[in-house]
Amino acid sequence: MEGSPVLRPATAADVPEIAELMRRSVLDVFPRFHNERETAAAARYLTEPDIVLIEDGTYFVCEADGQIVACGGWSKRDKLYTGSGSTPSDDRRLDPATEPARVRAMFVRGDWTRRGLGRDILTRCAESARAEGFRKLVLMATLPGVPLYRSFGFRELQRTGVPLPNGVVLDGVSMEYPSSGTA
Repeated sequence: MEGSPVLRPATAADVPEIAELMRRSVLDVFPRFHNERETAAAARYLTEPDIVLIEDGTYFVCEADGQIVACGGWSKRDKLYTGSGSTPSDDRRLDPATEPARVRAMFVRGDWTRRGLGRDILTRCAESARAEGFRKLVLMATLPGVPLYRSFGFRELQRTGVPLPNGVVLDGVSMEYPSSGTA
């Protein structure tokens, strides 16, 4: 029997395992929503762990039986998602009084989906962001994440394309969550 997952802050030592989990999650889950080319591009460009989130203490992992089976977090900085390219304002700290925090890099291993791990991470993100004064959360969802975010209480703002560096454009959904409510 599998052990119960433990949610904890990610550490720098977790980065190689987080990267592997991200890639495995995309390869397991994306084919249900995206074609082969889109899945391959997502596995290449959306699976690079953002060390800044770990350094900021806003990135979390769920660990079960010594393995990381889910990860995700939030950012108090301007970058919306990995793979969006680099802009001069990426590291700019957001103003919690006027700007929403960003939910970032949510991944669950394919054999651990639909067990509440994503919801647990989102709850921790909302609580942590609220504790730092943020009233809203925003994210750019890829299609596999949309059902989770909707069920959590995020609302769709806009359907859009998520351009990746190799020219592939994934279907995406810009979403918002009023973090002042209860998760």
